[in-house]
Amino acid sequence: MRILIGDDHLLFREGLRRLLEQLHTEATFVEAGTFNEVVEQCRTGGSFDIVLMDLHMPSWPGFDGLRDVQALQPGVPVVVISASEQLSDIRGALDHGATGYIPKSSSVKVMMGALNLVFSGGIYVPPNALAAAVATEQSPRRRTMDGVDRNSGYGLTQRQREVLDCLRAGKSNKQIAYELGLSEGTVKIHVTAIFKSLGVKNRTQAVIAAAAMAS
Repeated sequence: MRILIGDDHLLFREGLRRLLEQLHTEATFVEAGTFNEVVEQCRTGGSFDIVLMDLHMPSWPGFDGLRDVQALQPGVPVVVISASEQLSDIRGALDHGATGYIPKSSSVKVMMGALNLVFSGGIYVPPNALAAAVATEQSPRRRTMDGVDRNSGYGLTQRQREVLDCLRAGKSNKQIAYELGLSEGTVKIHVTAIFKSLGVKNRTQAVIAAAAMAS
């Protein structure tokens, strides 16, 4: 496994590398201290299995930079590891294609669990972001409806049920966002919340669990 770590703090890169070595003993690492170096490694350093990068590092062009990285490494998960825990940054990263967002304030245990989830194909979103995303988009009437829904169906809110129905129909996050009038980042947050509520790790398992709920 080849892993690209992009962060302007050498000490953090070394710590993250040592943590990753515990998960993948045979992994090889490439490091970059600026966004331009990340892009250059993506362009000339061959293919990677995952890209882990910070926001707002030197030469950072904004969230569109995430799409630049994905264009150079098609299909490769790009995970943001940042000191920022603002919901706007989390949504911005997810809206621009990030497959996960891990706060630097996370404990070693949480960081290990988040990385394991990402390596297994899941999306990690901070728990506080999950709660905030649901709270900010719900009207008082929606909250009342959700209060009833939480008593059944594995605790899914009404909005999460709608997203789950779309997952069962095989729709992509982009299609779900368009149909429900949400951003792709918010859809990813809801998908992650659904996985957590159902105790599953991917969309296939969620669909199976949803079928069991409906039967």
